[in-house]
Amino acid sequence: MANEGSPLSQTFTATIDAAAANADSSGAYITCPYAGTVTLAEIIASAAITGADTESRTFQLHNRGLAGIGTVLVASKAFVNTVNAVADDNTALTLSATAANLVVAAGDVLEFTSLHVGTTGLAGPKAQGRVTISRTSGA
Repeated sequence: MANEGSPLSQTFTATIDAAAANADSSGAYITCPYAGTVTLAEIIASAAITGADTESRTFQLHNRGLAGIGTVLVASKAFVNTVNAVADDNTALTLSATAANLVVAAGDVLEFTSLHVGTTGLAGPKAQGRVTISRTSGA
């Protein structure tokens, strides 16, 4: 059997760079080693994030595909009023409700981004992006 020693589910990490309140951060990449389904996406922020309605921050996970240019939104979390993150703790992103958006192929590039929302947004702390992928049977 080809992947006899491979785990059925595995978590991969990427470092999301800090961003000033009026800036974005991108380039936190994970390359999928096998076909599967994303079952969890989360961040672990190095500092607390206190959400706000007018000026906020959104963390997203996109599937950029094999060529690295795709736009499929896999998961996201908007840090708006009452939506916060505790420093050094796992904060789950909301997975897409579209099942097809959670499917990945071997070699697909996943990218975490941290985007400011509003004129200035909130500062984005450095964070660890984590994604768990369940391997497709036979992949």
